[in-house]
Order: sequence, then structure tokens, then C-alpha cells
Amino acid sequence: MTLLSTRGLSRNFGGLKAVDNVDFDLPAGEVRALIGPNGAGKTTFVGMLSGRIPASAGTVSFDGRDVTMMPAHRRIRAGMAYTFQITSVFSRLPVAENVALALRWRTGDDLAATDRQVAEALDRVGIADRADQLAGDLSYGHQRLLEIAMGLSQQPRLLILDEPTQGLADSEIVDFVALIRGLAGDMTILLIEHNINVVMQTADAITVLNFGSVLASGTPSEIRNNAAVQAAYLGTG
Repeated sequence: MTLLSTRGLSRNFGGLKAVDNVDFDLPAGEVRALIGPNGAGKTTFVGMLSGRIPASAGTVSFDGRDVTMMPAHRRIRAGMAYTFQITSVFSRLPVAENVALALRWRTGDDLAATDRQVAEALDRVGIADRADQLAGDLSYGHQRLLEIAMGLSQQPRLLILDEPTQGLADSEIVDFVALIRGLAGDMTILLIEHNINVVMQTADAITVLNFGSVLASGTPSEIRNNAAVQAAYLGTG
């Protein structure tokens, strides 16, 4: 079953075609990596998927519904969660309260349910011991993990991670890879990532964008051996 799809999705900024006529299909339960050189249109494309950037043309469908005109907050309630390329935590609030705010629309006034799900999300990303610490006092890497916990707490059908390993130490990247492997199957994951080793270790399939268009899609092995991808992105052509 296809959970997310686009047809002819495009975004122009003046005369610049940031995303150009992209057809994209993401099956439910898959870990898909979206890669490409800087300026390829990845963040713009994901912004249109999540409803944060309006499309100039084309459609976005999620779980069988046309969501092209649906605002970002309604897509969240429909089952999407999106973590930013730059951290967006509430720095003056404790870690646990950040997660509680992210899921309170779903749990309402049920404090026991909120507390339980906050604890589960923090434990899953490995920062449960920092629940009472101010988010602004966390290292950058731990703030990224907090953002992922905020996404997970919403129990999404689709989790979109934009550059999640940026700022993580090598040991934290190892833990992140383990986290994604653990989540695989529980939800569909779209991973925008520059660390090609992380991509190759976690993705079931990879889509490569270049100059706003799809250059190639396939398994990690197929992408690694694709001559056009090697020339445009992997630097081995």
C-alpha cells in the first residue's frame, strides 16, 4: 500500500524551479532516504509534503487523501510528523515538557497518558535521564534527539526526519542508526540525510534529487552503482 505520493509536484521561486514535476511514491512501512547535492530541492520538496511550503503545481496524497491544500497542523493530526533541519525545541522548558506539548493535542487532559507517552518517547531515543533538564542546556546533538522524541510521541504513520544526524557525535550516530532500525516496520520513515553511511545502513530504498528533479530511485545497492548518481552526488564518477 502506498502511504504517500506526489504527482507533478513543483515549486517555483521567481524564475527558479526548486522542485520540478516530481512523481514520488512511498509504500507504507518503508524507510526511504532522500538524498542529493546541496540545492537539489530536498528541503523544499519535504516542506511541500508536510504543508509548510505551498506547491506551485501538482498534488500530494497521504493515506489515500488529497492533502495538497491541507495546512501543516492538519497533516500532523492526519498522521505526519516532521522534524526540522534546524532544531525547534522550546529552550526554556524542560525536556519532558517539550515532548508533552508536542502530544497534548492527542492526549488532552489525561495527565497519566501524557506522562507515560513522554517517558516512552524519551526512553526510545535514549535521553530519558535528561527529562528534567532545560532543553536549551542540551548539546546540539541531544536537542536533535529531543526533536525526534517529540515526533515519535505523536505516534505518526509517517515520520519525516530532515538531517537528523547533523551535529551528532559518532557514538550518537551509531545509536541513531539502531533507533531507525528499531522503528522500521512500526512506521513509515522518510529520511533526508547527507551522511551516506547512515543512508546505506538504514534505508530500504533511496530517491536521489538533482536540480529539483528525480535523478534515480532504487535500493541502496542500485543507487551506489548508478553511474549518474555517482557523477552527480557520490563523487565517484
